[in-house]
Amino acid sequence: MTSAQGALNQQQPPADQRRRLNGGVALPLLVVLLVLAVMLSLVFGARDVSWADVVGGVSGSNETLGQAVVQMRLPRTVLAALAGAALGLSGAVMQGLTRNPLADPGILGVNAGAAMAVVVAVAWFNLQSMTGFLWAASAGAALAATFVYAVGSLGRGGATPLKLALAGAATSVALASLTLAIILPRGDIAGGIQLWQIGGVGGATFEAIRPMLPFLCAGLLLALVSAKGLNMLALGDEAATMLGARVARLRIIAALGAVLLAAAATAICGPIGFVGLVVPHACRLIVGVDHRLLLPLSALSGAVLLLCADVLGRLLARPAELEAGVVTAFLGAPIFIAIVRRKRIREL
Repeated sequence: MTSAQGALNQQQPPADQRRRLNGGVALPLLVVLLVLAVMLSLVFGARDVSWADVVGGVSGSNETLGQAVVQMRLPRTVLAALAGAALGLSGAVMQGLTRNPLADPGILGVNAGAAMAVVVAVAWFNLQSMTGFLWAASAGAALAATFVYAVGSLGRGGATPLKLALAGAATSVALASLTLAIILPRGDIAGGIQLWQIGGVGGATFEAIRPMLPFLCAGLLLALVSAKGLNMLALGDEAATMLGARVARLRIIAALGAVLLAAAATAICGPIGFVGLVVPHACRLIVGVDHRLLLPLSALSGAVLLLCADVLGRLLARPAELEAGVVTAFLGAPIFIAIVRRKRIREL
């Protein structure tokens, strides 16, 4: 090694230290961006209001704006932040669990399974409660994820990333077709369900959000507990076993956390795609593959992304609005294509 190379190496911190430094900068930055996104969500809509009016509305000193902000925009903002965080975190866990850069609750069929279960519960069992929707969505998401993994595991090589992506895409299309077949004969529920299937946070209420919280908390806890194990799985199952990880148990815990997060978001917002795909990739560029940093950053980034998508949808079509699911599809589809076209995709 030359003296110049030695001096350069002394000036540059090790890779893991640089990642920690990046994480230390990214975390507070994302918190600031989240606060700004919340402010934008409260201020902009079919009718723009000043921040002073928003504060007055929240405090109750202005009854008119208090009704508009507290009863309409504030629940919508809270739901967008929670659902975006859940989808971003779920996508990061799925990508780490399957070692698949294309893993996402939408692409792997989890959202479609949750959506179909909710539609079946409404159309065939006349289910009306939000708690019932959450349990139905969780069951449907779990069954869809299990089916996709089982199909992707068939054949030589087991559950490779490419086979999982193909199985998930095929399952999503099949479940979407079955869901449509259930909806079409039911004119009494078709309109509301078809709007819900677009995916969005409009019409949110705190009464609808409250039953969602236990599912989100359980999913968050399971996901964060799995962070260290996901780092081991990145080395391969054999290496993870040699390091002391119980691979089967770890996969079940991580998968359950990801399913609960995606199902909770889907039950209330409808199937919103690409948040779980885009967010982990962006965060991985900043902090690398260490899931102890990647998971919390993915949750914060997902919240920021869905909040901004919701605000953008209000601004682009006002006085009407585009649902957040439409905006995330426009943003996420080009990134998905770019990932597929990368040269490394040949190695999947």
